[in-house]
Amino acid sequence: MTGPVVPKNDGRDESVAERMDRNWVELLQELRVLQTGVQILAGFLLTLPFQSRFETLDDYQTRLYLANVVLAALTTATILLPVSVHRRLFRQGLKQALVSSADIIVRFSLTGVGLLSVGTTSLIFDVTVGRTAGVIAGAGLLAVLVLLLVLVPAWIRRRARKEESL
Repeated sequence: MTGPVVPKNDGRDESVAERMDRNWVELLQELRVLQTGVQILAGFLLTLPFQSRFETLDDYQTRLYLANVVLAALTTATILLPVSVHRRLFRQGLKQALVSSADIIVRFSLTGVGLLSVGTTSLIFDVTVGRTAGVIAGAGLLAVLVLLLVLVPAWIRRRARKEESL
């Protein structure tokens, strides 16, 4: 499924343009939340090389750190992408395409934030407690995020559709 799902009749008296404007504002608010999380994680990652203990990282930890830095940069770019696209498409009558593409981009951004959280957690546990703890913490957080970000929304959607059909 791609793009936002528009209910058949949600009780709102709004035009397609008004609905797209509302959806765009909602997407921007979601991006603001994502941006804050990425900024905090990226800021944390950027301070690590300046800590004296950073020099003691082994090859695995260094690679995991660098992967997290790259992931933070890419996730930041995906969060900025809808704003950049909006600037380039402004006043061209493409709001519906903009909202639909931004919906997909936000999903990629959520994935990036989730993976960045997993990678950062794994790195912190690896450095402070050990490799096994790092792997367990990363895998555990990944499982929780899949449950919360993928399975719970799918369950809610199925339940809502089932209730609609009654």
